[in-house]
Amino acid sequence: MKKTTILKSLIQDENTSFLMEAHNALSARIAQESGFKGVWASGLSISASLGLCDRNEASWTQILDIVEFMSDHTTVPILVDGDTGFGNFNNVRRLTKKLCQRGIAGVCLEDKLFPKVNSFISDGNDLTSADEFCGKLRAAKDSQLDEDFVVVARIEALISGLGMDEALIRAYKYYHAGADAILIHSKRKDAREVLEFKSRWKESCPVIIIPTKYSSVETSVYKEAGISTVIWANHSLRASIQAMKRITEQIQKNESVSLIEKDIATLEDIFMLTGEAEARLAEEKYLTSVTA
Repeated sequence: MKKTTILKSLIQDENTSFLMEAHNALSARIAQESGFKGVWASGLSISASLGLCDRNEASWTQILDIVEFMSDHTTVPILVDGDTGFGNFNNVRRLTKKLCQRGIAGVCLEDKLFPKVNSFISDGNDLTSADEFCGKLRAAKDSQLDEDFVVVARIEALISGLGMDEALIRAYKYYHAGADAILIHSKRKDAREVLEFKSRWKESCPVIIIPTKYSSVETSVYKEAGISTVIWANHSLRASIQAMKRITEQIQKNESVSLIEKDIATLEDIFMLTGEAEARLAEEKYLTSVTA
């Protein structure tokens, strides 16, 4: 089954699905090996891994190169955090085509102004008009090269303090503009906003959430509410930062690696994740014929 079809099926399934954040090929492979059926290519995490702010400092072509490596190294579908589409409808058209060409299963676009600022840094960006964003969504759907490519519309009205009614108005417009799913974003420390949104949402379009700020809520709540998909949006990056800080501080303090070897991955772990075994089989297949 095509990756696009798998992602579309996951999002449309009546059972809640889960996507794990990744920011490079290795973290994407680890997510797959851990059992996740789909990956979220996080804009925040990719930017941070490059040492950049989550303010569209990384260009869309830099993001594209990274997610191509991620796609090549995994068999599960990838939903790319496309921010605002990196410009207007024309930028969205080109982004969508290129993602399809690189084997990406879907893109999530948010209704902020370009360049965006991370939703949790301040009170949120000013939002683009709903009508302009609908144009971006139509441009994406018209430009996709695969009929099952998924376009998710991310609504920032609650983040920006515009209220539930505005969020719902935008959601209806985005759905009728062609969005395959609606992502409702909230920065509250409880899930009341997203659950209210879901209860008032009367369309059949799936609803996706990112429970970064309300992480203590049990996932059974989302399943009972009929949430389509939950995205763990930045946890691989945060885990890796914590682990690297702890290990490097110990090495610096002890001037030795002997005490930390048991706490880090082995070289064999790296070789497994990077496909060394397959490369050796390829050597036997292709190099022996040359030397024979």
